[in-house]
Amino acid sequence: MSFGYQVLGFGSGAAAAGPYDIEYLIVAGGGGGGDTTDSSPGGGGAGAGGFRTNLGGTKITLTAGVTYTQTVGGGGASVDSGSTNGQNSSIAGTGLTTIAATGGGAGASYTSGAGPAGSDGGSGGGAVYAGGGAAGGSGNAGGYTPAEGNDGGAGHTGPQQVGGGGGGHGAAGAAGGSGGAGAGGNGTANAITGSSVTYAGGGGAGGGHQAGTGASGGSGGGGDGGNGNNNGAAGSTNLGGGGGGSGGAPPDPVTTDGGAGGSGVVILRIPTANYTGTVTGSPTVTTDGTDTVVKFTGTGNYTA
Repeated sequence: MSFGYQVLGFGSGAAAAGPYDIEYLIVAGGGGGGDTTDSSPGGGGAGAGGFRTNLGGTKITLTAGVTYTQTVGGGGASVDSGSTNGQNSSIAGTGLTTIAATGGGAGASYTSGAGPAGSDGGSGGGAVYAGGGAAGGSGNAGGYTPAEGNDGGAGHTGPQQVGGGGGGHGAAGAAGGSGGAGAGGNGTANAITGSSVTYAGGGGAGGGHQAGTGASGGSGGGGDGGNGNNNGAAGSTNLGGGGGGSGGAPPDPVTTDGGAGGSGVVILRIPTANYTGTVTGSPTVTTDGTDTVVKFTGTGNYTA
């Protein structure tokens, strides 16, 4: 594989005219891990950002001269009143039906102001401990086929006081149980850049009252849950990983934070014969075989 770099913001002058087909990968921002402020249960792991790609499938067609906007979603935050979902990512332009991926669902927080269920999202957030049980959030909030993500794990009802892991694109988050906090669901590997990278892993739930070890985040950038009275780890940047849940354990009260969600990414794979080189937003531009790969880690434009 060879890598070449294009001067950004200027057309190459050699692009073939007319419409042409490309492949894409879109990952939304991961959710924020659940927070703990007033007792000993750990926070739920957050769901990964939605993951969508047409690599190896039906390509989309770009029209020469049209500017297409790649929006890269940021990760969700962990806050005392209830953590927030990640932000959506998308590709949009005149004549193209917008292609979007949904931000990951926040992990549930064990605070006085938040409910015990995980939030819905691209992948769902994990629930926290609750006496009557609590469900993880639902994945594939955009209703896409194939699904953009999976559900978060349920919270435990027993004395361990642990929550469920956030869903990942490759697997649902694990439920909290007698064995401890629920792990985040694994993400999915994709080689649109020419090298295999795993994206969209769910965050692990934090440790709780009688199970103080936080669970691991899923492969693909999911943050680990916090141990004992420690904070959860952040989801990985530009992988759309869900944040890990906050740890909770005696003595009460505890105040710990979940990890922030990781930001998403948008990647275009364009035949080099058609690539114009007219971009904004400073994407990374490489070549792989006969294609040019444009990786947006922040919002920017490509003019076909």
